[in-house]
Amino acid sequence: MEPREEGRGPQFDFLLQEPLSRERAGDSLQKQLLHRLRAAVLDGRLPAGSRLPGSRALAESLGVSRNTVTLVYEVLSTEGYIEPSRQGTRVAALARPEPAGHPRPAPAGLARRAGRIRRSGPGGEAAPAFAPGVPALAQFPLAAWRRSLDRVLRHGGTELLSYGPPRGELALRTAVLHHLALARGMRCTPEQIVITEGAQEALALCVRLVTDPGDTAWVEDPGYRGAQTALTCGDLTVVPVPVDDEGLRTTASDWADRPPRLVCTSPAHQYPTGAVLTASRRLDLIEKCLLHGAWIVEDDYDGEFQHSGEPLACMQGLTPGAPVFYVGTFSKTMFPSLRLGFLVLPEPLAGPAAPVADELLRGGHRHEQLALAHFMESGQYSRHLARMRRLYRRRRDALRPALAEHFDVPHTVTGGDSGMHLTVRLPPTAPDQPLARAARRHGMAPRPLSQHSLLPDAGHNGLVLGYGNTPESAFAPKLRQLAKLVRELS
Repeated sequence: MEPREEGRGPQFDFLLQEPLSRERAGDSLQKQLLHRLRAAVLDGRLPAGSRLPGSRALAESLGVSRNTVTLVYEVLSTEGYIEPSRQGTRVAALARPEPAGHPRPAPAGLARRAGRIRRSGPGGEAAPAFAPGVPALAQFPLAAWRRSLDRVLRHGGTELLSYGPPRGELALRTAVLHHLALARGMRCTPEQIVITEGAQEALALCVRLVTDPGDTAWVEDPGYRGAQTALTCGDLTVVPVPVDDEGLRTTASDWADRPPRLVCTSPAHQYPTGAVLTASRRLDLIEKCLLHGAWIVEDDYDGEFQHSGEPLACMQGLTPGAPVFYVGTFSKTMFPSLRLGFLVLPEPLAGPAAPVADELLRGGHRHEQLALAHFMESGQYSRHLARMRRLYRRRRDALRPALAEHFDVPHTVTGGDSGMHLTVRLPPTAPDQPLARAARRHGMAPRPLSQHSLLPDAGHNGLVLGYGNTPESAFAPKLRQLAKLVRELS
């Protein structure tokens, strides 16, 4: 026999003020009662120690089955809101927030390193005209890619639905190895290659593997925002190093006053200036890093698209034992949503880094990885790259005269020997960030050059114009509109 209820007093009137309704779509009687009792405990209408009505009595009062009440009590007991005992069911003692308006300390906000990350602007939508870093998506061979995917789906079996090797499928690592040896002069083994979720994860992995919070890292200035973010999230001291026409420009005082643990550079095609790091500077950087115990992150984000001659050899294969992490991505050569990149570990770190990477990474995208391996080994990848080199060279050659003819405001153009963008430098009378925001309202998404700089008063003002996904027919009208916006803002 149930204990005598103490739960018929006024503190339970809220249960009867509004009847439980069988007509409420999506809310069963059980769910309605559960929400009502839980809210009453949380807001203090049922204080700690209050004895609840017995399940039979409450069911009769509400006009529901006893089983409904019993199930609700069981859920509340499991969640810790009530405590059943031989003497009846009582409300548990809970730590409640102070009522609104009561003075209390504010909760901690973002971490300091998160607060130092600079927002680059909107993204993630369909790429408007002149968006940097977006390849010619309409030219991608979808039919060939679908055949590679279908092949994996037909023969892969259910085991591919499970986690894969943390450092990536061996078939893809081997395919990447073959491609890098032929196209980039790479010297490595499959054990040195790690498949990542894009270049950003590869950059973050480099930071985790060889730096500690407080270490110094150098970045190109102006430079790639993703590298700046990866270093900031590693709690590193980020030092901007200027870039000139020959790439990253270091001095003896840089090495003496603020020697780095990590140096991030894009030597084949500096982003965003388009400069190429000269051979003498490459060799000097490798020598200095060996001397100071530093590591180099070579970001080869679009080094495949050399517009004159063959693609440049990478720093990683320039000298034996080079302390270089090589980062590549398929976002530029295939399509961004594939979210696959790769990291080539320096040979001395391949063994020690393997178990660490296995703990930090989780194998995924198995079907896409194996499809990409087939796409590469079948020759489709190299053929696609050849077509895109011709297309981007043609678009580069069309954009330069279009700028001269239709962008009739003071400017200078840099870059263009490779890749998918040109950088247009503007006088300070045309501030690039308001200009970029205005351009977006007209279907364009150039990046403001100043956003890529960490140096105060560096004078970097201009627009990074991507032409990879912008057809030649759009150049003239878009550039005329852009010139009009410059005049309006100047």
